Amino acid sequence: MNKTFEVKGMTCGHCEGRVTSEILTIPGVTEVIASAEKANVIVESEVEISQESIELAVQRAGYSVVK
Repeated sequence: MNKTFEVKGMTCGHCEGRVTSEILTIPGVTEVIASAEKANVIVESEVEISQESIELAVQRAGYSVVK
């Protein structure tokens, strides 16, 4: 499954790394592509991942998902 989320506040590669690391802690997530330039994150998973799980991981990294 592939989902894209708009993320507010990422400005650099370090930001992308923080968001990626947090989302990869969610069970079932297989790949994360974060882009500060596009202000989004693409999440690939083996199973359905709730939007709430993604939002919480992004918040732990210090950013927010735009709803």
